[in-house]
Amino acid sequence: MTAPLTVPNFFIVGAPKAGTTALYAYLDQHPQVFMSPLKEPCYFAPEQSPPDHPHSSWEGYLTLFRGVRDERAIGEATACYLWSRSAAQNIAARLPHARIVISLRNPVDRAYSQYLERLTLGTTRKSFREEIDASLRCSREGHGSFGYLWPFLEVGRYREQVQRYLQLFPRAQIHILYYEDLERAPEQVLAELFAFLEVDRGFLPDLSRRHNEPQVPRLLGVTYLLKKSGVWGYLRSLAPHPLSPRLRALVFRPRVSLRMETADRAFLSHYYHDDIRALALLLDHDLSSWLESGSACAATTPVRHA
Repeated sequence: MTAPLTVPNFFIVGAPKAGTTALYAYLDQHPQVFMSPLKEPCYFAPEQSPPDHPHSSWEGYLTLFRGVRDERAIGEATACYLWSRSAAQNIAARLPHARIVISLRNPVDRAYSQYLERLTLGTTRKSFREEIDASLRCSREGHGSFGYLWPFLEVGRYREQVQRYLQLFPRAQIHILYYEDLERAPEQVLAELFAFLEVDRGFLPDLSRRHNEPQVPRLLGVTYLLKKSGVWGYLRSLAPHPLSPRLRALVFRPRVSLRMETADRAFLSHYYHDDIRALALLLDHDLSSWLESGSACAATTPVRHA
């Protein structure tokens, strides 16, 4: 007789660049939690998953959870589920009793973090403002298919995205946390998350490792061309392992030097202003710190494009 397939009972649905990778890693350490070995399976957001993906069928998707033993909380983390227009409905239709975890971050900082990731990956050599302007042009011209420039800024318009889940799931099944709190008081945030998932809230995972740290090249143009041509990976393979940290220090900028220009922060703060106010009303949560363009996160040192 075939054993019944195990289904997930909770989802980390986003937002992208709002700590979902860290949450996935911390939950994966908990002995009463099973996390899908594949982060971002995208099953419930088919518009962002190719049809030939090995986990595009229900049976294929459930193979991600065949390692479950006696864990109480069984989950996966796909950051695009929050933005996706279909994911909330698809999850509710298939697993209406699932718990939903939403992590939100100041949308201005979220956009900048995604930009830094692109610099790290070598997929752009534009300035942050050039990236913003290109995304705005894409939106105005109606290029609304998922891609590089869209929905770069739209991802941070959370109010409608969160509302979709609130309309489809009981409020008791939805846990909303904030990236800024996770940075400031991770033990408290994780204890509350563990309690929501009904697992031991006293468990403390290893918090020492930082996840998805940006590594922005000092010479963006050169690195961009090397990565685009495929030479970058070859050069990295030639570097002797003991020299790697030294070479990294020569090639990449220190994290502390990665700062958004004040003018860019002010522009995006205005862009997101009305949506932030609407979200604060929806959640009955004080988001005034997101509305302050001169917040503690602001700085004037830009990433230079040598």
